[in-house]
Amino acid sequence: VLLWWEPFGRPRRMADCLRRYNITGCRLSADRSRYGEAQAVLFHHRDLALHGAEGLPRGPPPRPPRQLWVWMNFESPSHSPGLRGLAGLFNWTMTYRRDSDVFVPYGYLYAPPAPRPFVLPRKTRLVAWVISNWNEEHARVRYYRQLKEHLAIDVYGARGLALAEGGVVETVSAYKFYLAFENSQHTDYITEKLWRNAFAASAVPVVLGPRRANYERFIPPDSFIHVDDFPSPRLLATYLKFLDKSKPNYRRYFAWRKKYEVHVTSFWDEHFCKVCEAVRAAGNQIKTVRNLASWFES
Repeated sequence: VLLWWEPFGRPRRMADCLRRYNITGCRLSADRSRYGEAQAVLFHHRDLALHGAEGLPRGPPPRPPRQLWVWMNFESPSHSPGLRGLAGLFNWTMTYRRDSDVFVPYGYLYAPPAPRPFVLPRKTRLVAWVISNWNEEHARVRYYRQLKEHLAIDVYGARGLALAEGGVVETVSAYKFYLAFENSQHTDYITEKLWRNAFAASAVPVVLGPRRANYERFIPPDSFIHVDDFPSPRLLATYLKFLDKSKPNYRRYFAWRKKYEVHVTSFWDEHFCKVCEAVRAAGNQIKTVRNLASWFES
């Protein structure tokens, strides 16, 4: 697998897929001189948007007849410029969407062979929110402004408090609830805000993103609170205050921990190895993504 651009232009050591993920027979490279021998070429959309379609391989050598071009993107459609000119260029997609050719979510739950006892960290604070990209036009900022009228919320990041040295997980673990608010609302766009910032920190996520039914495709219905469950931010605040005072009702949001553990996807090694695994499994199958924009924006 050849990385045409290393994500965001940051060179990195290539992952050992066998050692890290038990994926055999994978060779990863960012050396463009090996283009002619690559079974698959991986294109990161943010870098593609930066360089334009003229930055794609043009030969020589010509594109090998069975070489797969894989479009990789983990931003939402709202933050993915330049989709319109990419029809018919790629054979596969690799994104957070479940209907991608190579599906790599930001995280997932799995049932370990022998579940470990779950110990809830001591909670001394109520609601936290970590945000770096503050935009008054985003639905999440508008909702926060209404919610904070009825509830104390500690905000970290660009417009708030500095994170403790241990980072997001250590800071959020002291809170009962975390605002897992996505920067835009799209199918399957459920990011590290849920998987790492909330679940890995053992805080109950209050989510704003796709519809509840979309979340329930990936996580148990009693593992999170959706803003759409309440007619107003005021009533959501009332419910969070109720849970704060009712330990049995609050702890019900952790019942799923008896069966499942949380995997937070590792950027970018896991993605590179997963596409390599998919290439090996596909054999000689090949297709073309005819209209990338209409699929991804649907």
